[in-house]
Amino acid sequence: MTSTAYNLVIVGGTAGALSVAISSQRSGLGLVRVVAAGNEVAFPALVGSEQLDIGYGEPVSSIDLAPDGEHLVVTTAKQTYDTRAVMVAQRPPTTDWQPPFAVTSQRVHVDQVPDDVDDLDVLVIGTTDHAVEVATAQSDRGARVVLAAGGMDPARLSPSAERMLRRLERDRRATLLYRATPKSIGEVDGYPMVYFGDRRTPDLQFDHVVFAPPRRTLDPAALGITAAAVASERVWFQGTSEGETGQQVSPGWRIGLDIARSCFPELDLPEPTPPTERLRRHSGAIDELRSEHYNAVITQFEPTHSDLWVLRVKADHGDTSHIPGQYASLGLGYWEDRIDDAEDPGLDQRWDKLIRRSYSISNRIFDEHGYLADDTAGDELEFYIVLVPPTDDNIPALTPRLALKRPGDRLYLGPKVAGRYTLNHVLDPEATVLLLSTGTGEAPHNSMAVELLRKGHVGPIVAAVSVRQWADLGYLDKHRSLERRYPNYHYLPMPTREADVPKRYIQDLLVQGTLTEQFGVTLDPATTHVFLCGNPAMIGLPTDGPDGTPVFPKTTGVVELLAKQGFTLDHRNHPGNIHYEEYW
Repeated sequence: MTSTAYNLVIVGGTAGALSVAISSQRSGLGLVRVVAAGNEVAFPALVGSEQLDIGYGEPVSSIDLAPDGEHLVVTTAKQTYDTRAVMVAQRPPTTDWQPPFAVTSQRVHVDQVPDDVDDLDVLVIGTTDHAVEVATAQSDRGARVVLAAGGMDPARLSPSAERMLRRLERDRRATLLYRATPKSIGEVDGYPMVYFGDRRTPDLQFDHVVFAPPRRTLDPAALGITAAAVASERVWFQGTSEGETGQQVSPGWRIGLDIARSCFPELDLPEPTPPTERLRRHSGAIDELRSEHYNAVITQFEPTHSDLWVLRVKADHGDTSHIPGQYASLGLGYWEDRIDDAEDPGLDQRWDKLIRRSYSISNRIFDEHGYLADDTAGDELEFYIVLVPPTDDNIPALTPRLALKRPGDRLYLGPKVAGRYTLNHVLDPEATVLLLSTGTGEAPHNSMAVELLRKGHVGPIVAAVSVRQWADLGYLDKHRSLERRYPNYHYLPMPTREADVPKRYIQDLLVQGTLTEQFGVTLDPATTHVFLCGNPAMIGLPTDGPDGTPVFPKTTGVVELLAKQGFTLDHRNHPGNIHYEEYW
């Protein structure tokens, strides 16, 4: 068996292993070898781009201190290595880990990643390097990936894991839910139904769900590491220090620097600098961040007035097809300028981070030839967005930056997430459809109205929107054109702060009988579907009382008024005729 001299041997093909290999080479340390027990590593794309030296199919059988006391001898299935230091990045699963709730579906897995996932929807749940490894592997196999990473701090990932996480987002290969954690998982028609239990994330159904729990630090005995090798302080383990007496242990985001400082004093290493300060030190920082994060371009930015805009966005790559009523996420960096003088809380810590927010997808209504626009299969998405002003209690981060953008500027566009606020339940072409909204909450209703009319819906369609002033109606002229073309379509704008218009709200339409008097519409639960989007006070969703009965808000909303007439809320397992989207 041959013996080869190296400065550093890294055991395992994990994200942490690749991170240390890359950082060591960039620091000037030559002869760095990664030995992997199997035939692949966590992120194959990095091997060629970083020119990494990988030994595949080399499980380690022993690590011992050399007779000179200055080197280590690593023995694998193929050869031995004489090395100055060893990093153990191989990390086994925590054997006693269990999901936080009961799971019965055979399509929910813990660390067992399905092989055949091409064109399937896969949810990965986790917050560590391992979760990024699993999500990347599923994406490489052709899956549509969602990563539920509630509580994840990307800065605490190993550098290669953080890099791949950003690449997944930038290339629109995965949807990242940084604030979402599943509360339970059920089963509908044989497939996992994931319930998040928060207002930001809809309940979603997947082909497979994979839990990717944290890995534990490896026991030295598992690799035949002798006590003398451990005591030499030349063997480092990726992980935390809990319970590993006498071992050199460091987390993945820092271990490369710790090894270099301890074992390679000849390297001229700068003092560690927080990422924010490091980026601010060179003039190209913003260009670098934009290149790293942004994956779409603004093709149209049409102000209705200074605080209200219609904009269209085109992705660099990836599918933008959608169903009317769904939403996508837009993002800009904290490094972008604001239109106001407000100060973002904690900006120094967030400066190089991305701000994301979900917006309902709107619709042009008419295409360039004057026909009803079918935007669902196009390569651009339209959004209807209002500038949110700062208050003492809330400093908005995204819209004050978006206000300064114009056609040609770049931004982040997230992958499609299938929202439930759609026309799927409107099956009768003669049904009455009410589209009730406040402000920019009419965005999804623009898509819905066009979809209904394109498909030949003949029943009454009433779109009512409550705004402050006439100027807040960005699609008014287009809706008036729809009314002239289609006798069954009615548009009812309701400005509340215009002297020549009686002040009334969406709820008043139901209380005062306006829909019947003005449009001849009868509210019959058997033949009517109501769609609500906008101010939560207008919607008025109930909560469950102690005995299970609904408890409505003090301010009477549309849901309460309709419930008194026999209407029911639409839930995934209990279809109803009141459909709602919480837009704010």
